[in-house]
Amino acid sequence: MELNADLVRFVLGLKLKALRQQRGLTLQDVASRAGLSVSYLSEIEKGKKFPKPDKLIDLASVFSVSYEELISPRLDERLDPLAVVFSSAFVQEFPFELFGLTPEDLFQLFTDQPTKAGALVRTFLEIGKMYDVQVEHFLFAALRSYQQLHNNYFPELEEAARAFRTEYDLPAGEPIPPERLRRILEEDYGYRIDTETLPRHPVLHGFRSVFAEGPQPVLFVNGRLLPAQQAFILARELGYRFLDLKERAITSSWLRVESFDQVLNNFRASYFAGALLLDEATLCADLRTFLSYPHWDGAVLRAFLKRYGATPEMLCYRLTELLPQHFGLRELFFLRLFHRPGTDRFQLTKVFNLSRVPVPHGIGLGEHYCRRWVAIQLLRRLAAQTPPPDPGGDPLVAAARMHFINEDATFFTVALARPLVLTPEQNACVAIGFLLDAHCREQVHFAQDPALPDLEVNLTCERCPLADCAERAAEPEVYRAQEAQREREAALEALLEAVRNGRLP
Repeated sequence: MELNADLVRFVLGLKLKALRQQRGLTLQDVASRAGLSVSYLSEIEKGKKFPKPDKLIDLASVFSVSYEELISPRLDERLDPLAVVFSSAFVQEFPFELFGLTPEDLFQLFTDQPTKAGALVRTFLEIGKMYDVQVEHFLFAALRSYQQLHNNYFPELEEAARAFRTEYDLPAGEPIPPERLRRILEEDYGYRIDTETLPRHPVLHGFRSVFAEGPQPVLFVNGRLLPAQQAFILARELGYRFLDLKERAITSSWLRVESFDQVLNNFRASYFAGALLLDEATLCADLRTFLSYPHWDGAVLRAFLKRYGATPEMLCYRLTELLPQHFGLRELFFLRLFHRPGTDRFQLTKVFNLSRVPVPHGIGLGEHYCRRWVAIQLLRRLAAQTPPPDPGGDPLVAAARMHFINEDATFFTVALARPLVLTPEQNACVAIGFLLDAHCREQVHFAQDPALPDLEVNLTCERCPLADCAERAAEPEVYRAQEAQREREAALEALLEAVRNGRLP
């Protein structure tokens, strides 16, 4: 196991703390015997200081261990899980600075009870192996936490997009042609843009883009994409260059995550692209007008898509960036579902939740998401259309008030669905939902439109207690198991209570 300087200090601190506690010594006891100050010894145990060799020899003598044993990076079995964690890719890559922390702050959390901490970490390691939790899962979770910490709004990226638009005299309230963005990449940044290779490639034809570094950077863009999708890819590439983001992903879909900088820079470049294509001030003005309507009108969203040259996903995700900041709608979620017509499988492929209510979210593999969700109803409508609609045509749009009975929370939810461009035999639906509280009712006037449906929903069929659900796709096995467990616990408590009160059965 290779340890950097920080980890060497940490391992030494763990060893000294463990040895001192095993021998029942205080910091004052050890410090006086080794000729050190108490404060300096405390810094050593916390992994902040590494003493000179002569002081290490004195410490080894205090604990009656050899010098080699003391400075060895090896820990005993109880503490070894801590060294494994702190030398792992997770700790090396985790963006502590985004949360105002350093790795040393994490180290100090474990110094008071290192043996107990080792047992706890070992437990998490076993859980991680059991569920195949990878480092990238932590990195993407860190990014989501970072977004939530800032309500998914980043003024410096908004300002960068405005500065870029001003520099190149790009329109704010109308589509930016992909050809214009392509020329900027070619003329100002020396790119070669290739739109022919990916559609013909036997393996990579499903990728939207691939970036190849070289004397002349090459951006492969799938020429089958819609103009709005190509514009987003080109705008994101301009984000990488304009923001001077070095470490990056090279494919549109993640094949391998190598660092948090890759994850964060991809997010920043994508945010820049959305802010460039859907101007903050213009879109907010349009939204204020739209949200003031007393009645729901899905045609307005279709008009937004045309005005800004955006896809449904671009528009809905952009709303998660602007609505919390400018309209106070912070309790919201965004999701994306895929569905292949002819099947009853609906795959939740993307979730971003800013609300305090954990709905909806990815859960057990093989469970069936509630068929009453407005997004799933819309996908079913889309699948029933004959002939299948054009991926570049107007999406289906629907809205409903969804009451999640498991959380007793109601969300006003809007969904847009259409076929995927690169795999037209598969449909996609994006949805954005707002917690229907007093603030939402004040801001979103059509949220209480009586013409909209009120839906009683749950997370999955397997977890749902509704007995009269015509849309049920599976038996409520998880719910029944949970009810049976609650019944057993209540019966056990009743039996024990009877014994405590002298009422034997």
